[in-house]
Amino acid sequence: MSHQHNDSCGHENHGHDHDHDHDTSDLGPQDNLFIHIDRSNVVALNANGHGSDVIKPWHERLDETISIESDADDQIIIRIPFTGSVRIRSLLLKTGPTDQTPSKVALFANEASLDFEDVADKNPTQEFNVAQGREVGEYAVKTAKFSNISSVTLFFPASQGADSTQVYYVGFLGHWSERKNNPILTVYEAQANPADHKKIQGMDGATNSPQL
Repeated sequence: MSHQHNDSCGHENHGHDHDHDHDTSDLGPQDNLFIHIDRSNVVALNANGHGSDVIKPWHERLDETISIESDADDQIIIRIPFTGSVRIRSLLLKTGPTDQTPSKVALFANEASLDFEDVADKNPTQEFNVAQGREVGEYAVKTAKFSNISSVTLFFPASQGADSTQVYYVGFLGHWSERKNNPILTVYEAQANPADHKKIQGMDGATNSPQL
């Protein structure tokens, strides 16, 4: 056992970044969850762009050519589903500039269909005050509250004085794992369907031999 442990430690030290990032080593921080966000199903409410516009790879995090801006007022909701089960360590945000920076961000774990009426009645899983700045801010969440989740909804309730709120980049740091229920369902269907099929054939042969 000890020999095996030493080998794995040596391997990990030798290629630490590549072991954890695999083919996503260009994303920046270790454990960036960009590739595990279901971008095609990201939704932004009260925004003049697509929610997926702000889900960018790490090397585009400071890009200001693409953003979303609030529409009717200064509130935005962004619903972000993941492709598996995740444990989030930090939220990454680039917003603004200046008074278009949101005053705060409220996070709701596993609330995939929240709208503006819902957020008024629900307590967020966690919320943060948002600082003005041109860099990406990192907001460390309480990991115990963001473990084994499949989606996060972000609510920006107000700007810091402007008529609209603007968001350039949303990202997450954490760990991803494959959902456990999918393989079980696949195995169940593969075992059940042939049995059902044979039973139907047997009944047809015994009671309904003429073709209907």
